[in-house]
Amino acid sequence: MSIADNQPLYDAEDLKRLRAARFERFGKWLLPVAVMIVMIWFWDRLVVWNNIPHFILPRPGLVLQTLISDWPILFDALLVTLQITLMALAVAVIGGVGLAVLFTQSRLVEMSFYPYAVILQVTPVVSIAPLIFIYVDSRTAGLLICAWLVAFFPVLANTTLGLNSADHNLRDLFRIYGATRWQTLRYLRLPSALPYFLGGLRIAGGLALIGAVVAEYVAGTGGIGSGLAFRILEAGYRLNIPRMFAALILIAVTGVIIFAGLSFLSHMLLRKWHESAVKRET
Repeated sequence: MSIADNQPLYDAEDLKRLRAARFERFGKWLLPVAVMIVMIWFWDRLVVWNNIPHFILPRPGLVLQTLISDWPILFDALLVTLQITLMALAVAVIGGVGLAVLFTQSRLVEMSFYPYAVILQVTPVVSIAPLIFIYVDSRTAGLLICAWLVAFFPVLANTTLGLNSADHNLRDLFRIYGATRWQTLRYLRLPSALPYFLGGLRIAGGLALIGAVVAEYVAGTGGIGSGLAFRILEAGYRLNIPRMFAALILIAVTGVIIFAGLSFLSHMLLRKWHESAVKRET
């Protein structure tokens, strides 16, 4: 038997790293769930201990019951809000990426128009939305414009940064070999900008949902085509606080699902080559 046969398969440091990796793998799911359970329990106990009426602060069980009983109404409203959100995100991606490519191809265009994109981003959409609904006849178009204004800038800014972050040595190499602007854009700048674009896309997904909800608040019109924001306003007017909480939970869950879906898309596109997604052995 050799000396190597008497040595343990893992030393103490390796076992420590394995335990840490195992804890991180399960902890990133279990810890948030545990915190949520504790918060829901404390919410329930707070209502019971202080004898708070349900029209001020309902118990979690009542909110869940309302979510189930009012599901047809809330689900229809969710579809309206989700439709505006996804449409705004799609338009933000198309417009943001297209304008970012245009900026990188012409420094003059970037200097001329980029400041106005910044102005649109820093101006609160609540202050612009009333004017939009005055000048735009279609309610859906007005909601779409409001949500697009919020989601547009992260895609534009991150994609522009990514396109300008391509390695200068590789740019010079492309130039030496006589590559055209289109070839440099396709084979160098766009791949380099992909991680930046995906980062901006994750931000824009949540902002598109926020923009759609804010626009619905400003529009304030009811009827069959009403979104979750109007259902929240309606529940507030009627002191139907359980339904208000149920609608808020749907908005929060929708935002989490959008972010998780875009994060998964980012991981799938980057996992084989980019450092942010490649898994390394600890």
